[in-house]
Order: sequence, then structure tokens, then C-alpha cells
Amino acid sequence: MSRSKIVVLDFGSQYAHLIAKRFRMMGYYSEIALPSADLSVFDNAKGIVFSGGPASVYESNIPEFNEKILDLDLPILGLCYGHQLMAKSYGAEVGKAEVGEFGIAHLNLTDSGKSSPLFAGLSDGSQVWMSHQDGVLSLADGFEVIGRTKDCPFAAVQNLAKKRFSLQCHCEVKDTPEGNKIFENFAKICRMEKNWDEDAVLSHILDSIRHDAEGKNVLLFLSGGVDSTVAFALLNKALGQERVLGLHIDNGFMRKNESANVAKAYHDHGFTNFIVEDASESFLAAIKGLTDPQKKRMAVGENFITVRDSVVAKCGIDTCATSGDVLAKLAGKATSGKAAPEWMLAQGTLYPDIIESGGTKNSKTIKTHHNRVAGIQELIAKGLIIEPLKDLYKDEVRSIGKKIGLTEDLVMRHPFPGPGLSINVLCSDGKMSDSDKADFEKAKKEIEKIEVTQFCENCTKNLKKYVLPVRSVGVQGDFRTYRFPAVLKFAEEDGGFYHLPKFWEKLEAASSQITNAAQYINRTVICLWQNPAVKTEDLTLQEGYCDRRRLDQTRDADDIVLTALHKSGWYNKIFQHLTINIPYASSAERCSIVLRPVCSEDVMTARFAPLPMEDLRKIVAQIAKLPYVDAIFYDLTNKPPATFGWE
Repeated sequence: MSRSKIVVLDFGSQYAHLIAKRFRMMGYYSEIALPSADLSVFDNAKGIVFSGGPASVYESNIPEFNEKILDLDLPILGLCYGHQLMAKSYGAEVGKAEVGEFGIAHLNLTDSGKSSPLFAGLSDGSQVWMSHQDGVLSLADGFEVIGRTKDCPFAAVQNLAKKRFSLQCHCEVKDTPEGNKIFENFAKICRMEKNWDEDAVLSHILDSIRHDAEGKNVLLFLSGGVDSTVAFALLNKALGQERVLGLHIDNGFMRKNESANVAKAYHDHGFTNFIVEDASESFLAAIKGLTDPQKKRMAVGENFITVRDSVVAKCGIDTCATSGDVLAKLAGKATSGKAAPEWMLAQGTLYPDIIESGGTKNSKTIKTHHNRVAGIQELIAKGLIIEPLKDLYKDEVRSIGKKIGLTEDLVMRHPFPGPGLSINVLCSDGKMSDSDKADFEKAKKEIEKIEVTQFCENCTKNLKKYVLPVRSVGVQGDFRTYRFPAVLKFAEEDGGFYHLPKFWEKLEAASSQITNAAQYINRTVICLWQNPAVKTEDLTLQEGYCDRRRLDQTRDADDIVLTALHKSGWYNKIFQHLTINIPYASSAERCSIVLRPVCSEDVMTARFAPLPMEDLRKIVAQIAKLPYVDAIFYDLTNKPPATFGWE
């Protein structure tokens, strides 16, 4: 039987599927479609949402759009790029905004906005999340302004007669707190009934697993993170332990004692169908001497395939046609005497992984996920991959995990991607290319010109601003950036510590001010500690690779942070903490450490986590005792403009 739905048109935004997910979470079935879709796609549709996207509506190479969609007698909501496309389609002017907005803004309602059905129950001045450089510059005929922000005069518009609504902000992210209220209002305008729930999602996943794995057994790499763990549990629930094998590979990039802890957690839960393989030397060899983050990610992903082939051959498993009965033996079962079925590979891939790898027609590559390297793509094309979670986001995965009975320690464990700490160790040959030098000089000039005035007179008087000579990955307007981090350093205190202003919101405002105003800077960090025996001018870019020595450095610092977070109760209050090792030090044997705790609901956006300052000072004091650390920084950047990690 066909189901009523809200259709989300994917213009390539990171957020398109998050919009659909939001509607589903509220109980409204939603589907994704291409903006070029035939009108038959909208059969049974009650409304349409135009997503954001990385293109500019006035350029030539924009996503193909079927303009007949605008003739449908259905309510339409445009967001970000969708807002601009709707404006242009009805005759308004769209171009570069005088001031781009990245991060938090506040939506001030006009008189029309206060009576708009889209904003029913919405607070005037409601916080919204912006990520745009382009803007609507005029009003189309028949439309009226219903909301403005400080820098966006046409932030929200409507045409009630045509049932057309559009907003420059992203309603689908957590940092638009009343976004769900706007979506709920839109669903009411669409006269959409609630017809989707968690039971339906779980049933759909289990049915899909049984269908895709019909007649085959399934092998899954287990990192121990929530994604692979929930995928493993779902496979076991759908197929039974006798048809599923979990393979945990210690790739040398694990946290301190991670592999042993993972094995114990699985055993305690009753999983007996998994094995652990130490392949650390193989992975370290695969990335030896690499400095480019993308090449490093790809090398890790490709080596997973090499190691997988080696392990399954050793076990007697053939992913195309096996003659053994290895899985039954591993599970302690008696052999049946029958030829064993073929095998498939499963992955705990989430939709953000696919989107950030450029996995939809209109999306851009933010980073290459290890589950989307060439070798994996070939297996997907052959139909040899099962990805039970590929349409879900992290919070949905955790919810499903709890529903099927996984324990809190398995479900709430901080995300830990397959490449592990390898992508937390920034690498360099110790030299900057000519283009890097030129951009670095431009970044330094930018930070000199930016006046940071959020702090008290004494703090501002002692404030020093500079730029680190390492690039880190970011995302702005759905495009990947690779720019330099700015540093804020306040007055020096005893023991190499530096003053930390009391109010996190002022630090956040300063961070946003810097990244919004700069072209060559995409992060802002604050210096918390610097080796008293080392002058700032002695800290330079060093030669450093992802080897066992630097990984052990990172593991030690990371363990200090995670232990403290568990002890204070903050481990479950934040989404993830990343400990970043950067080759910025007084010698090649030393390093600087960046602390990167983040809060997020959906992975697509995030805010840096404001840890209690007293707890933070204790953490910094412990890391400062490590004999190889020259400086400790704290990342103050939200996503966007920065990603979670630095690579």
C-alpha cells in the first residue's frame, strides 16, 4: 500500500538527508528525490522541501531542476540553497551577500512572520543556524518578508496564496532549537498525518538484511564503535550468530588498551562469533611516510581490504564461494556436512559518511571515508556489501541499539572511526610548499587585522593572536576547506599556563568572528599551556609522520582526557572527544596537543564542548607532565566551519 510522504529534493547539501530524518523522527514518512525528478515521484506527496546545496543558483553548473515542480499544488519549503532557488525562480535577485553567515544567528519575526502558519508558536529572536555566503537580495512578486537576522534582510519569506515558504537558515540541525517546530508547522500546512515510527525503521532494516543476505553469510569489521557494534547486533538478530562473523582488527591506531576492552565488552554481551587480529605492523607500513590526509585515509581503507583478504583466507573463508565450514567451527557448532554458503562483507556506514565522501549525485567531497575507497566501491558495485545503517544518523543508530537490547556502555561509547588515531596525527615533512607559504602569510595578515573585542579590557590588552603553520580540514557552504588555525593566547600565568576567560560564549563569539571574516583561516584555538622552557618563536613546523612513537604520544594524552571525562561524568554529556597531535614543536621528537571535545546530535553540525574550567585545568596539568609536549591548545570551532577532526 502506498504511503503519504514529504519529499525532500537533494541539491547536494550535507543536510538533505538530515531533513528527511527529522521528519521521520517526528513521525512523518519522508523520501529523498533528485531535483530533476519526474512529477510521478510526487504521487502521494503532501509537501516538498528544497534542501541546501553547495552551488550558487546564478552559476551555470548547478543541479538540474525540473521547474514544473513549482506548478504542483503542494506546499513547498525552501532551505538555504532551496530558499535562494525559490526566490530566483519567482523573479527575485540572488547574489553574494554583503556579509556571509556561518554559525549561530537569531531570527527576528516581522508582523507577517508573527502570524505566519510556518512560525506558529515560534519565539521571536529564535536561534537559527546559518551556513551561507550567497543571499536573496530582493523580494519576488507575491512574497513577503516574515523574518530577518542581523546580516540577512530576507532570511525568511512566504507566499501564502501559493503555499510557498523559504528560509535562509538550516532548520534541520540541532543548533536551530526550534527547527522541529517549524517542520511540524510545515507538516500541518501539508495536512500530513503521522505514519512512521521506530518499529517501522527496525522492521525495514531487518527485512532488508534478510533480503540482501539471502543464501549468504556475512563478515563484518568491528572497530568497537557504536556504528559497527549496532550493525553487528542487527545482523545477528536478522540472521543468527551462525551466519555472521565479526572481525576486530587491531590496526595500530586504537586508543590505549582499546582492542582488549572491545573484546571483553562483546564477550560480556554474549557475542561468541567474532575474532581479533593484530595487523598493526601492516597498517603502519601502509601509511609510512605519508603526509597528505586524503592519501593516508585511502591507504588505511585499502589496507583494510588487504588484511581482510589475508584473514579470511587464513580462516578458510572465500567471499565469493567458500568450501569450508569455518563460521560453524568458530561458533562452536557441529558441521552440517553441506557446502558452506557464499560470504558478503558488511559495514557500519552511516549516511554522513556517504555524504561527506561525495556519495550523492550533487554532493561534494568533504573527506574520503575509509568505507568509500576504490576497493570497497568495487565490492558495492558487485552487490557484495551490506550496510544496514546507511540511511541513518548517529542518534538514530544509538536509539536502534538500545531498542534491540545493547548495553549503555556499547551504545554510548564515543564514535571511533576505522582509521582511528591515524587521522588524529597530523603529518608533515617539515617543509611548507611555496603555495602554503603564500597562504600562511595571508592568514597571518588576516588575523592581525581582526579586532577581537568580546573580552574585558585586561584580557584584550594581553591578548596575542597568531596562526599555526599546519592546515586542517573544514567545511563551509558544503565545500571542503583546508586552511590554517588561528590561536588566541591570553596572559601567561604560573607554570606555563595561560589565562582562560571565564565565559565560553565570548570565546565562541570570537571564534566565529575570526572564521567568518577570514579567507585563509577555518579554525580558532586557544592556547592553554606552553612549555615554560620554550619561546613561542622556537615552536615551528617539524618533520613528523604517523608512526608508533607519535601514536603512543597521542594515546597517552587521549587516555588522560578520557579518564578524566569518565570520572567527572562529562563523557556522556559530550558527543566525542578527539585528541589531536600536531607537528608544531621545538624539535621533531616533541609535539603539540589539541583538545577537541564536541557536542552534536547528528554529526552534520556540532559545537565545541565547554568543559568545566576546573576540570580542564586538571587535564591540561596532567598532559603538560608528558615529557614530549611543548604546547596544549583547545579547539573553539563549531561545525561548520570546521569538521570534528583536523584531517
